[in-house]
Amino acid sequence: MKNILYIDTAEQEVIKVGLEINGKKSEVKKENVKGSQVLLVLIDQVLSKSKIKPAEINEITINSGPGSFTGLRVGFAVANTLGYFLNIPVNGKKVKEVVEPKYK
Repeated sequence: MKNILYIDTAEQEVIKVGLEINGKKSEVKKENVKGSQVLLVLIDQVLSKSKIKPAEINEITINSGPGSFTGLRVGFAVANTLGYFLNIPVNGKKVKEVVEPKYK
């Protein structure tokens, strides 16, 4: 089972966190906030909603920009810290590739 955590902190005052479980995507979005205030809470919400434990995440993908410099730093700090402690890869992707669903 492949579980991918998506983090998007590129936009000012908009934080998006998503989770893909075997191709099925879910997303939590919070507006009018600072990333450092809610990012970990949103990660916890999306994991709880999907009934996934942090240890079950296989990969973290983060929006690598362009975007808010401070927002990107917060996102990368959290993603790299989680990746380090969970011993999983952290990958950067460009805007719109991270949380945006792909429709055919």
